[in-house]
Amino acid sequence: MAMEISSVLQGGYNHPTSRTWQSQRQLTKSMLMYPIFITDEPDARVEIASLPGQCRWGVNRLKEFLGPLVQMGLKSVILFGVPVHCNKDERGTPADDPEGPVIQAILKLRSLWPDLYIATDVCLCEYTSHGHCGLLNEDGTIDQVPSVARLAEVAVNYAKAGAHCVAPSDMMDGRIRAIKLGLIDAGLANKCLLMAYSAKFASSLYGPFRDAAGSAPSFGNRKCYQLPPGAKGLARRAIIRDVNEGADVIMVKPAMPYLDVIQDAAELAPNHPLACYQVSGEFAMVVAGAEKGVYDLKTMAFESVEGMLRAGCTLILTYFTPQFLEWLEA
Repeated sequence: MAMEISSVLQGGYNHPTSRTWQSQRQLTKSMLMYPIFITDEPDARVEIASLPGQCRWGVNRLKEFLGPLVQMGLKSVILFGVPVHCNKDERGTPADDPEGPVIQAILKLRSLWPDLYIATDVCLCEYTSHGHCGLLNEDGTIDQVPSVARLAEVAVNYAKAGAHCVAPSDMMDGRIRAIKLGLIDAGLANKCLLMAYSAKFASSLYGPFRDAAGSAPSFGNRKCYQLPPGAKGLARRAIIRDVNEGADVIMVKPAMPYLDVIQDAAELAPNHPLACYQVSGEFAMVVAGAEKGVYDLKTMAFESVEGMLRAGCTLILTYFTPQFLEWLEA
């Protein structure tokens, strides 16, 4: 018996070119944002053992590090400060030190490559003596009001230094509104994009990042402000909240275990660009599997991000960015 006409699908994807037509989005270089770690040792290049191929970089090494990638088409980076020699305190004072690694890196990158898009992570955990993402009450719980005020202050100072984007990753309630108002008051809201880590989950996949940034909390954990992994409803509410508070881009983090949340975000914020962060543990797992011969690294790397594109992402933060810049040339 002949098949139903509607059952015959393979002719539509039997050729490599026609296979590309089946995807609603194709990965392009402009969709990639490269997370980089900037230390306060100006000449440093320190390999991160748990994050293969990644390093902490000093400001004086940025030209040699990023120059070849810019030549290959790197469009954007996001900066994470890794202070080594500063005096950390309870309010994260070094976060926006004009001589600190983030602001110095912004100035350096703006001078080297005026067209390179520079985003800055906004959080306090790398700079506080206790390693938490906000200021604390005496009992060790988050003191929300001064936490939000401090985060807004840091974000505005990054924008004043020349950041094109500020991206708060702390998950404090109300920080998007506070940062937006701070940018408006500083006359920078029309010049600096606000990218909200809206659905950031309390994941086990952040371990290599915490090694890289030295940002593990000195006590307790972050489960009272990062979302529980099963909290689909909370994630949806957080996305809606951040849209209403003035976010210009919505982000979901991590990516691969939360593709359903990415799809929810695409439906809840259809008029916003949608980002996801393929976090350090995701990257390390893909690399480890390839090293064990489970799959080909390039093939699996593309498969991983194609799932994110399929779910609705238009921007992907990934440590695979250098490889993708090369692979997309082929």
